[in-house]
Amino acid sequence: MESPSVHTEPSEVSGGTLYVVATPIGNLQDFTPRALNILRNVNVIAAEDTRVTGQLLKHFGITTPMISVREHNERSMADKIVARLQAGDAVAQVSDAGTPAISDPGAQLVAAVHDAGLKVVPIPGASALTSALSVAGFTCAHTLFYGFLPPKTRQRQDALAPLVNLPYATVFYEAPHRILDTMADLVACFGADRTALLAREITKTFETLKRGPLSALQSWTESDSNQQRGEFVIVIDAAPPAPADAEDAHDGVLLPLLAELPVKQAVALAQKISGAPRNALYERALQLKAAAAADDEDGEED
Repeated sequence: MESPSVHTEPSEVSGGTLYVVATPIGNLQDFTPRALNILRNVNVIAAEDTRVTGQLLKHFGITTPMISVREHNERSMADKIVARLQAGDAVAQVSDAGTPAISDPGAQLVAAVHDAGLKVVPIPGASALTSALSVAGFTCAHTLFYGFLPPKTRQRQDALAPLVNLPYATVFYEAPHRILDTMADLVACFGADRTALLAREITKTFETLKRGPLSALQSWTESDSNQQRGEFVIVIDAAPPAPADAEDAHDGVLLPLLAELPVKQAVALAQKISGAPRNALYERALQLKAAAAADDEDGEED
């Protein structure tokens, strides 16, 4: 990382620019002066829900007009916003809370603006992802952000299976009506003893942070209905290193790669990630492919 340098945002925004603006996820004091300046000075604000954003703007005395850009109309609205930018307008994009385009609408609009050769500027601020990671206390060097898991149990367990043995902290978002089912599946897949952080209602009045084994977090959530309310971020610590001589020591890396790539490419990437000997990885990859093929044959016979 480069050393930080001082940069002062000009009082006026630049025309033809899309500003991707983070808004508070709970505590209004987390709204940055720069974000407020941008929202006051752009020509229009593209909001996920104009009713939600309208309340926020009212609190800060911001009267900039809004248009609705949400999941179901984002693609069609992107062309209209690009046209406004090309005409010289400055546009700010916000989601209901936090940073747009992170498990929220926004990416399609940003892509369209890039494709049109126009400028996109991030205005950083509140983020449930980085907030939860900062207080998790996990020392692994890398993080995998998954976002929201599938809503159905079988699909959720299928999604979790290739993540279990990865050497990364893994971050999930979850909604209140699915938290109990998700916690049960996390325990079933990652094991009762895997350490995790359960963060609820980050920066809000009833913010709760609980760190411990997944089974303890599951029991704690089940025993208190208050802990089943609000928005959740779950951070699961990296898998402990497998014994170097264990046959399946690197399956957590190989399996998801083999699902998407030919064996040689999967092995080459697995070697870069794990540092394990190429010959051992190649032999194990062939075993896994053979086992998968045998399972498919058994399924067809059934």
